[in-house]
Amino acid sequence: MNAETVSAINTLGRFCGQRDIERPEREMLLERYGFDQADVFVLFGGSVLEGGDVLAGVIREQLASVTVIVGGAGHTTETLRTTVHRAYPDIETAGLPEAVIFQKYLEKVHGLKADFLETESTNCGNNITNLLELIRTNGIACRSMILCQDASMQKRMDAGFRKHAPNDMTVINYAAYRAVVEEKDGALRYTAPIHGMWDMDRYVHLLMGEIPRLMDDENGYGPKGKGFIAHTDVPEDVLRAFHVLQDVYGGKIREANPLYASS
Repeated sequence: MNAETVSAINTLGRFCGQRDIERPEREMLLERYGFDQADVFVLFGGSVLEGGDVLAGVIREQLASVTVIVGGAGHTTETLRTTVHRAYPDIETAGLPEAVIFQKYLEKVHGLKADFLETESTNCGNNITNLLELIRTNGIACRSMILCQDASMQKRMDAGFRKHAPNDMTVINYAAYRAVVEEKDGALRYTAPIHGMWDMDRYVHLLMGEIPRLMDDENGYGPKGKGFIAHTDVPEDVLRAFHVLQDVYGGKIREANPLYASS
C-alpha cells in the first residue's frame, strides 16, 4: 500500500464521517447552536460498538432530553450480532434487531438505557421515516436532533434526513467514530483503537459504496437519480480518492440488498 492509497482512504473517511461538533459536549452545542441540550439524540444501529459508547456518554451528560436507538435488520446486522456476542458472551444477539442489541449492550456495559427503540427499519431511508413517525406518535417535542451513525454512512444519513425532516429542525451530525488509517510494515492499520471496528477491507468497501450513492446523477440516490436523499455535493478531491481506491480494490461496489428495501 502506498501513501496515495492511505490518503485516499482518509479522504473518504473524513467526507463520509461528518461531525458538526468536535465533541458531544454541552459547551460545544452552546457555542455552535446557542443551546446546551438537544431535544433528541439518536443512535442508528448500523454503527460499530463505539456508537454505543458515544450514546452512553450522551446519557450521562444529559446532552439530549430524549435518546432513541433506531435499527431493525439490515446489511450490517449480522456483523453486529456476531461482534457483540463474541465480546460479551452473556449478551444473546441471535435474531435480534440492532436497536435491541445496542440496548442490551448499554445495560450490560454502562448500566444505562435509551428512552425509545425503533426496531422495524431495514435501511437508511426507513431509519429516518420510522424515527420521525416514532417522534410524532409519542408526542416528543423535537426542534433539534443529534444524529449518530457509523462514520461510513453518516453523510448519507444527513442527506436522507434533510429530505424528510421538517425545515425548521436543527440537525446536528456526530459520526460515531473518526478513523485515521496509516501504513505500517506494508499493511494498513488504524492509528487508534475503535471499539468493535470493521476490519480494514470492510471499512474501505463501505466507504467506497457510499460515493456512488451520494452522487446526484441518474445512478445515485439524489433527486436526479433514485430520489432517496437530498442533493449532496461530492467534492473533486473525494471523487479522485474514490477512483484511486477503485484502481487498488477493484470497481465492484456493494449493491443494495433487495431484502432490506423499503416496501
